[in-house]
Amino acid sequence: MSREEAIARAEYLRAEIRENSRLYYENDAPKISDYEYDMMFRELTELEEKFPDIVTADSPTHRVGGRALDKFEKFSHRVRMGSLTDVFSFDELSEFTDRMEGLLGKTSYSVEPKIDGLSVALIYKDGIFVQGATRGDGEVGEDVTENLRTVRSIPLKLSEPLPYLCVRGEVYMPKRVFEELNEVREAAGQQLFANPRNAAAGSLRQLDPKIAASRRLDILIFNLQEGSLYMDGRACATHSETLDRLAELGFSVVTDRVVAKSFAEAKAHIEHLGDSRESLPFDMDGAVVKVDSLSDRIKAGEGTSTPKWAVAYKYPPEEKETKLISVDIQVGRTGVLTPTANLEPVRLAGTTVSRATLHNAQFIAELGIRIGDTVVVRKAGEIIPEIVRSVPEKRIGTEIPFEMPKICPSCGAPVVRDECGEGTAIRCVNPACPAQTARSITHFASKGAMNIDGLGPQVVELLLANGKIKDIADLYSLKVEDIEGLDRMGKKSAENLISAIEESKGRGLERLLYALGIRQVGEVAAEEIARRFRTLDALISATRDDFVNINDIGEITATALVEFFADEGARALCERLASLGVVTDAVSEERGVLLEGLTFVLTGTLPTMTRDEASAIIKENGGKVSGSVSKKTSYVLAGEEAGSKLTKAQALGVPVIDEEAFLKMVGK
Repeated sequence: MSREEAIARAEYLRAEIRENSRLYYENDAPKISDYEYDMMFRELTELEEKFPDIVTADSPTHRVGGRALDKFEKFSHRVRMGSLTDVFSFDELSEFTDRMEGLLGKTSYSVEPKIDGLSVALIYKDGIFVQGATRGDGEVGEDVTENLRTVRSIPLKLSEPLPYLCVRGEVYMPKRVFEELNEVREAAGQQLFANPRNAAAGSLRQLDPKIAASRRLDILIFNLQEGSLYMDGRACATHSETLDRLAELGFSVVTDRVVAKSFAEAKAHIEHLGDSRESLPFDMDGAVVKVDSLSDRIKAGEGTSTPKWAVAYKYPPEEKETKLISVDIQVGRTGVLTPTANLEPVRLAGTTVSRATLHNAQFIAELGIRIGDTVVVRKAGEIIPEIVRSVPEKRIGTEIPFEMPKICPSCGAPVVRDECGEGTAIRCVNPACPAQTARSITHFASKGAMNIDGLGPQVVELLLANGKIKDIADLYSLKVEDIEGLDRMGKKSAENLISAIEESKGRGLERLLYALGIRQVGEVAAEEIARRFRTLDALISATRDDFVNINDIGEITATALVEFFADEGARALCERLASLGVVTDAVSEERGVLLEGLTFVLTGTLPTMTRDEASAIIKENGGKVSGSVSKKTSYVLAGEEAGSKLTKAQALGVPVIDEEAFLKMVGK
């Protein structure tokens, strides 16, 4: 085949593939079989490989992903990608519409679902998609063009060759794709994604576009950022007109939207969206209410960080009724018995929930929960499923009151009621309890502790079941031949695990102290203690008063530390770890004072560093890192797609800074 023939054939194949993709993905009405489609795609791929110079920017072959990247380049947005002010009640929404009408007179509002995904900008030149980037901090994002090319609902070529266009949309993972992906990951023994939004964000930020392509992401466009929608330069008068025009050009635009002429109409549609959340293909975390007239938006103006002409209505936490089938008892690493509810599966806040925490016996008694009850569940912070209440009026007489066991379900030893330190708890005090051993080793290897990559719960159970280890110190005596040949553990996996174990030896006293699993000693406390004492020997000989004198170390934690190091078995374990090469001295440098007395909360994705790296800088400079925002918070360090912590900070008036401002604070 000549080059000219290849060009003609490739153009024909591209046109056919585009049309059949549209019929399949947009209309759900394919006219050819999957096999015929695949054969056309293969032929086009082979043609482009044979004649590389005929590849076009809008070729469908880009959908499968190109070469892997070393890193994402930074991208500066010409038009700021701002966020919205949140409202949490219809009273607050009414205040917004009253304010707009007082300023603008009678005006209309576009009311749209707020898709729970990752916001991106797409840029087109002469009708061809040329670049795409994440929102980042609104000013600077990351260039994820190659990954966005794999999203099949993003047109690589518009229906008209407009000179320049920049649009904003929300990339999301469809609910059904999310469920299928988690099923595959579960079967492979991989960690499950928490929700579709996390899955979408993680997929779009893969350095290998082929991984992004395999995740079957989707997008809905919800705003024109910049550029003319018509070849002759005509402009639309309203936001809803721009969305209609974007749809004509080939974009998938935000669906189930209305133009409301009053607060009452806006409220009605928000309620409709809330009632129809289950039927939508995407998760939504609210509804957006925007002034529809573009000229009215200019009159309303912009705030310092959010537009004055729009708000995001946030729905209250979603609650669902389901049936409590049974209760499992889990034995934690400190021996505490925790009841967990097994539920009839119910879809809740983006995931299918079949288990929920019951906390403890006191919690169950206070709610009067019985096995067989109809119960109401929700997600605490939209993450952890919890039972809110039972529905006793739906009982049929077969429900059974629940009682905590008198013996440990793991080892059969009697349990005790413990009211010291952690409040009332039912605890197994058998030091040889298998469940405690497994969880202690898993905790020891976890990310915040010794961070032994590849040593998850399943591998720990495998090593224990095969008699390869009995406690955490045994990990450091393992050899490749001990692991190779175990179920799903080949030579490479064994070598990687041994390498990770060896690497963990140098984590230092800060990590080791937390990894030992001493009651009441979390990551922050372990760091503080290690910085003060510097060596394990000094720790072992410390008194209760020595510990209490450390900032934020109370009497309960001090008692737990003294009791732990007074135990002969614990001291013997520490000696074994040291003899096996585990570093028992602090490895952190002496702390600076630039951030002394300041408490930071981190949220979102930072442009150039991970949150762990930012946390380390804060601690190195004398500051503290907290997981929740309060009036005592000094600063919230916010990155891309910051969530509820940012909203709470704004409500409390807590200063919000970006990465650049943070680095200036520490002289970097």
